[in-house]
Amino acid sequence: MNNSHAVLDAASQPPQIATIFSAVFAVLLLASVIGQLLKRRHGANNETISNLNSRIYAWWLMSLVLLFAFWLGRIGTTILFFLISFAALREFMSLVYNRRSDYNSMVMCFYVLLPVQYYFVLDQWYGMFSIFIPVYGFLVLPIIASMSGDTSAFLERTAKTQWMAMVCIFCLSHVPALLFLNLDGFDNANNILLLIFMIGVVQASDVLQYVWGKLVGGPKIMPSLSPSKTVSGTVGGIASATGLAALMAPITPFSTGEAAIIGLIICLMGFFGGLVMSAIKRDYGVKDWGQMIQGHGGMLDRVDSICFAAPVFFHIVRYFWHG
Repeated sequence: MNNSHAVLDAASQPPQIATIFSAVFAVLLLASVIGQLLKRRHGANNETISNLNSRIYAWWLMSLVLLFAFWLGRIGTTILFFLISFAALREFMSLVYNRRSDYNSMVMCFYVLLPVQYYFVLDQWYGMFSIFIPVYGFLVLPIIASMSGDTSAFLERTAKTQWMAMVCIFCLSHVPALLFLNLDGFDNANNILLLIFMIGVVQASDVLQYVWGKLVGGPKIMPSLSPSKTVSGTVGGIASATGLAALMAPITPFSTGEAAIIGLIICLMGFFGGLVMSAIKRDYGVKDWGQMIQGHGGMLDRVDSICFAAPVFFHIVRYFWHG
């Protein structure tokens, strides 16, 4: 690893980053005040207001994550997302782990696959980073499971642990990996702007889908998976977030048109990611991941869209703009 580029110095960042963070936190503060006023006026049990405040809270969380990424630099950001992956893995494990014979597979995920994957991110070893879990992880997990001697629901149990490793470790590790890209005509000291672009657009799409759905109404798009999402809300939210992506083009290496296309792609991936994770939750009879850890919304509820958007965004940027 090139140590001369291992850590981003916050003081060396362009002034536009400070401006972006200031604007985001100002908007969030205003949104939080409005949300609390609506809560007092309509009551804490109003589902619409509760959902709105939950999304504002998710925005605060993601913005703080980005701010910490800005302060901590590449190594610190990688450690931060290592911890986020650990928390997401713990939540997922609480859902799929119900047999003593699966214990060794869980140990493999937590103590081998997770740290090794993030080591490859830090080491910028793209070859191993991109295949370690989809190839070696997917092979070793069923081998370990078979060694327990428990053949009951073997394929189902193995698929669960493989999917857990894929979503919670592999997909999320693509977020800090963005900081290590070397792009044509783009100073890699400013790669934090790629994180701001991706997370901002995907999270905005989620909030705007909800807002458009409540404003316009209409038929539900997938009532069995996401009762709050409507056709008009989904189309309006993704279209609005795509427009936001185009407006954010100046902070990226993309043209306005390229930013819009990429924004549309990651918004769609975020939408489908939310549906997939909702399907998993509904299959196990839970409303949100936080129910499984006796909390108010889990880590996976905050990053489900990003899990699907991050790897697609990473590989698009690396393939077309890599220096």
